[in-house]
Amino acid sequence: MTSQDVFAPPVLAHPQTETEALRQQLLQAQRLSSVGELASSVAHEFNNILATIINYAKIGSRNQNAASQAQAFEKILRSSQRASGIVNSMLGFARNNSVQRERTDIVALVEEVFLLTEKDLGKHRVQLEKRFHGRPVAVIVPGQIEQILVNLVINSRQAMPTGGRMRVDVGENAAGDTVEIKIADNGVGISPENLRQIFEPFFTTKAPDESGRGGTGLGLSVCRQIIEQHHGRIRVESVVGKGATFTVKLPKCLPEDELD
Repeated sequence: MTSQDVFAPPVLAHPQTETEALRQQLLQAQRLSSVGELASSVAHEFNNILATIINYAKIGSRNQNAASQAQAFEKILRSSQRASGIVNSMLGFARNNSVQRERTDIVALVEEVFLLTEKDLGKHRVQLEKRFHGRPVAVIVPGQIEQILVNLVINSRQAMPTGGRMRVDVGENAAGDTVEIKIADNGVGISPENLRQIFEPFFTTKAPDESGRGGTGLGLSVCRQIIEQHHGRIRVESVVGKGATFTVKLPKCLPEDELD
């Protein structure tokens, strides 16, 4: 009996499959970059929460008054719930790779973004103003749009190195077919020549920080890619020395070619 080794030909990945895999890796890398940007502020917040828990635990153990103990335990419970909320938000943001579109309350999504970023804004002396006009709903991949908004919030905060004001507006446009999210700051602004390039891959205006790291130039490029896949639009307006406004427009319904 003779035998012959049979070698199966290599299975070549489809170019579209490879492209999609690389795109997902890029999205995940950019998402983790945002998490890293927020990590210091989150750690500081956790330190404050732990200090509160420890102090009220001491009060509850030393005070025999039932009412005082109940108050101390309530403070401990609330602080623990806040810590749990922060952890769950960070983990959910970092791990969310879903590509499933769903009807999403955009105001609730924006509030989730600020649960992640509010301590970072406070640490850098940025005052936040939120203006919600109704409860608009859009058909989106929630994790991807959350990633866009976190990136835009961090960018705006970085444009105000000595602190400033950030205003966020959420509402429907006049025609009612899209939901608009505007993030405006009174920071350094963007020069006209840079405005034409800020959505291009690897273009960045961020100078290196104290560790020598600058911007990757991928954040806004990823934002544009995600929004285009949602059949939406992103626009920026800016005046040097007065700030910038980014407007994200998302369709309220799926386009006809994506309907079941």
